[in-house]
Amino acid sequence: MLLTILGLSIGTQSCKENIDDSALYTFTGETVESIIEADSTLTSFNYILSRVGLDRLMSSYGQYTAYAPSNDGIEKYIDSLYNDTECVVEHNSMTENSLEGLSDSLCNDIAKYHLCNGLYSVIDMGGSGTTISTMLGRPISTSVDSMGNTVLNSVATIISEDNEATNGVVHKTDYVVPRATRILGDTFDRLEDYTIFTEALNRTGLVDSITSSDKGKTYTISDNTDTDGEELYWPETCTVGYTVFAETDSVFALNGIHSFDDLVAYADSVYRDARDWYDYLSETGQTVNRGTTDEDFVLRNNVVNMFVAYHILYCSMAQDQMVFETKVGVSASTSKWNYVNGGEPYDYYETMLPRTLMKIWEPGATLSAIYPLYINRYQTFNTLTNELASTGSNHDLIQKGVEIERKDIMAYNGYIHPIKSILVYDKNVPDGVLHERLRFESTTFLPEFINNGIRYLSMDEASVLNGGGSGERVAFPLDFFDNVVCYTNETTLRYNVKGNYRLYQADTFQGWGTYDLAVKLPPVPTNTYELRLFYGPMNHGGMMQFYLGTSTNVQEMTALDIPLDVRIAASDPRIGWTAFYEEDDLGVATDQAMRNRGYMRAPISFRGHPDGTGDMESNNCRGDGSVTLRKILGRQQLKQSEDYWFRIKSVINDDTDLKWQLDFVELVPTDIVDNDMYAEDWW
Repeated sequence: MLLTILGLSIGTQSCKENIDDSALYTFTGETVESIIEADSTLTSFNYILSRVGLDRLMSSYGQYTAYAPSNDGIEKYIDSLYNDTECVVEHNSMTENSLEGLSDSLCNDIAKYHLCNGLYSVIDMGGSGTTISTMLGRPISTSVDSMGNTVLNSVATIISEDNEATNGVVHKTDYVVPRATRILGDTFDRLEDYTIFTEALNRTGLVDSITSSDKGKTYTISDNTDTDGEELYWPETCTVGYTVFAETDSVFALNGIHSFDDLVAYADSVYRDARDWYDYLSETGQTVNRGTTDEDFVLRNNVVNMFVAYHILYCSMAQDQMVFETKVGVSASTSKWNYVNGGEPYDYYETMLPRTLMKIWEPGATLSAIYPLYINRYQTFNTLTNELASTGSNHDLIQKGVEIERKDIMAYNGYIHPIKSILVYDKNVPDGVLHERLRFESTTFLPEFINNGIRYLSMDEASVLNGGGSGERVAFPLDFFDNVVCYTNETTLRYNVKGNYRLYQADTFQGWGTYDLAVKLPPVPTNTYELRLFYGPMNHGGMMQFYLGTSTNVQEMTALDIPLDVRIAASDPRIGWTAFYEEDDLGVATDQAMRNRGYMRAPISFRGHPDGTGDMESNNCRGDGSVTLRKILGRQQLKQSEDYWFRIKSVINDDTDLKWQLDFVELVPTDIVDNDMYAEDWW
């Protein structure tokens, strides 16, 4: 077993080159650095580490994983860098074709891209692979080749694994792990078998919408202390990224599309009548542009532009990050899994087609296997059931969905994922796929969580970022999120990283203080919805008033229901929760009584401890553990063309230690809620 030792501070954004030796303490046993230093085949990598002072960090307390490339691998990589004729700076700023010819900035990038906070064994990287955050702030994707070897970014193979140190683990690789240095548009230009999609991306001008890699500003924070007074990590910069789903030429050919002109005709056949079901167009008075010139293609209401835009997300995700899934070969206690009782991972994401969503779903997923991922899979009565305490037998598959190939094509500012059929936003999406109970996890509709590697942060990684302190949470500047507005500096923004929490995906967006903030909700098809908020009753939860408005102007917002007092226990008569599994009707009468008071039990599809087991009685969210609830905040007509801001305001101004929390919200079409044939399922 590796010895888990908490690390000292490595700075607020990443490892700094100028490390204060007085802040480091060395071990008497083997460290990551001593293992690397003692290996005669790793002298080049040790030289690179020492050039930027990271050899000292690898001798310090902490939990680190080092992917150490061999001398031969580094020599070949240096030669490729020096002789790269397409680089912007001649010889990549190298002074000569040698180890010593590397610039300091190259040494810094190479070193940090091969070092991670936290421990990653080969088992942790098994199965269909995983995505690992590095000290450079850029991810590594792992996979397993046909011989069972672990491969990094499809190039560097681990040739000596799990070399344990008192402060981490060292994996020796046969080559330098290559960093993606080209943005998405340039990456598409160099891909084979994507010529039609690439031409569409360029001729619509949407390639220019996926060039950013950060917000271009430095953030400050006035309060980054934890509840115990310890300082928390907070990001000084904010990364921007994108995910692009793309059909290969081969997939297009299977559908009779052999050229860009063929794609224009296909897009016209799908989108020419979009105004009939794409509410945003009719509500904003737009007609569909069916033009076939370059001047037409760049218009956002053009059929080809709409086709391409629906393929792009505002967050950068590897294939294993699209839903909250387990990892094959990883023990349940350390996996990301938090679903039980047949619960299946799914999430919704906003696309670049204005005001639209896509659903990504992994049906049938279990702890023991990885299943295909589908976009916009659709079955009848998806969140309604005809059987008590069951998802029901009333589901017929209407639309298989677009399968995502489990392959990561990494660019500097995002990912490209091949898809196995053609992706469109047609009538079936608003009327079928999204006509269900929509459960939105806050870390999916605030893309900064994903783009900055925070949604997937483990407690071990957070502890290192927090200077060896608590691994429970990290902090954010008040202006970090585009879709969060804070009305008072007394608000704090925090994130409870994935752990043993009674939360939907084992994490939550939260804070405390005399808080007053608003969060923009994701767009939904025009309809009347029941709005619900998930929460856990707790003594330090406080009392809060909720509002909804189409702008951030508080004067134009409408109060939702009466203030919610989170300190009231679930079993209090004002709520009326009971142990449903002890009741003859499995709590049906209690459910109705709770609904009459404005409450619902939490879903049964997840639990507090991500051990992958559980039943209806021990389930922490619906059963008798630490009970969690859903608060019904009322019914609202929502338009696809409008923004909706959800305001959370403390109504107790003399206690700054009380907490607000936004784990997930539900927007449920009222005809789903009021269905007189089937009941909403427990999941």
